[in-house]
Amino acid sequence: MKQSFSRKNITALLILVVSVILLSVMFGLIPPKWQKTFITACYYIIGALGLNLIIGVSGQFSLGHAGFIAIGAYSVGIIFQSNATIYGFALGTALGIVITCAVALIIAIPTFRLRGDYLAIATLGFSEIIRIVIQNLDITGGASGLSYLSFEGINDQGMFIMMVITIMLAILLIVNYVKSSHGRATVSVREDEIAAEAMGINTTKYKTVAFLIGASLAAVAGAYFGPMNFFIKPGDFGFTKSIDVLVIVVLGGMGSLSGTVVGGIFIAVMNTFLQDYSEIRMILYALILVLVMILRPRGLFGNKEITDIWKKKTKGAE
Repeated sequence: MKQSFSRKNITALLILVVSVILLSVMFGLIPPKWQKTFITACYYIIGALGLNLIIGVSGQFSLGHAGFIAIGAYSVGIIFQSNATIYGFALGTALGIVITCAVALIIAIPTFRLRGDYLAIATLGFSEIIRIVIQNLDITGGASGLSYLSFEGINDQGMFIMMVITIMLAILLIVNYVKSSHGRATVSVREDEIAAEAMGINTTKYKTVAFLIGASLAAVAGAYFGPMNFFIKPGDFGFTKSIDVLVIVVLGGMGSLSGTVVGGIFIAVMNTFLQDYSEIRMILYALILVLVMILRPRGLFGNKEITDIWKKKTKGAE
């Protein structure tokens, strides 16, 4: 029997996954320690989904994700100083997205004239500019950082549920974008930018749209970062933050949303297990990543999705 793997099937699969996870949390089937781990994984996944759209779908190599995460984190942190409720969180997240889109647009205008390594260096430079600006503003607490008030009415379980729902919405947003005419044009830019231009596609426009969506998801990830840690400082959003997110994208497979989710969980779980080996943690961390990339050089999923693997197995069973 043939299976259809349209957006409806993907939506049904996501609803099933969300239902299982949420019921597990509500009935206490996930221990508190692992709830913390999966909250961290969710934060990684939200940010990595945005970067995967930029790198895996549009083919633009960006190292500026840390700057957008910082904007989201500080936007919520500033609002939380007077309103640490779900409404304050929503307002801070919306503010972070607006500011991020404005900054991303400013970045896109000069940098999308560049390609490859030059684009990566330019976005990295802009990310450092964002961090330095934040470090020198009084409203952000400067170099001393910013303390968060407790999130009123939201505990770890509530945070976990909110983040899982956010991930599902982000996946639906990206899936619908990629399957739209705009998404297909963006993929054509990734495959061959010169050929796309020859076909009359406005390559700058589609690269910019993908960049804005990816940057907005980074701001949403940043919005969760502060309430997770109760304190943020400019040093939290340096070059290594961008590399952390990039590792998840490469590990899971560039262009694979399923790979991004699995890669984020893999990194969070691995970090939890390595906490008991603090002296050699970074050595083991690097060794595991190297082994994974040797065995799976295109990432855990390559550019495939879970539905593609399911479809292949179904055809084989026929």
